[in-house]
Amino acid sequence: MLSVLIETCNDEEGLTRTLASLIGGAVEGVVRDVIVCDTGSTDQTHRVAEHAGCHYVTGGIATGIRQAKGDWLLLLEPGARLMEGWIDAVVDHTARQTMAARFSRARGSRKPFLARVFSANRALADGLLISKRQASARSAVSAEAIARGLATKRLDAEIWMAPAKRERRSPR
Repeated sequence: MLSVLIETCNDEEGLTRTLASLIGGAVEGVVRDVIVCDTGSTDQTHRVAEHAGCHYVTGGIATGIRQAKGDWLLLLEPGARLMEGWIDAVVDHTARQTMAARFSRARGSRKPFLARVFSANRALADGLLISKRQASARSAVSAEAIARGLATKRLDAEIWMAPAKRERRSPR
């Protein structure tokens, strides 16, 4: 039914937190497969994915979309955690809608108003539930690009958003 795609680059710790929040969906049979779409990690991201039973691909999000088995895709940032109740909200939405949807931010995850106004907006911060057909048609180079500018509904479920990714220095 649902394929989860997580685009990563040196995100082994965040990936672990996100995968833990998906266990209930796998047990309920809602999550059909989890695909970790790596964009050049040099840490142990691949080991975390393999130990959790995920499919690990290195071709980016487009490769993950092609390999997804579900009719619906859930795109998440590494480090994002879905809160209790997400399974029912996703099942209800996919049964009745064709439009993409996002989660509501958990109360403790919301930034103050001025911080939201003056910070960079991450289109994938609230996750994205999208049909495989619609995601394939957007043919973007990243999960963030697929989510940006897309009209969505709001799910009746919360997400604890991933912390902002720190700038990484390249080795010299």
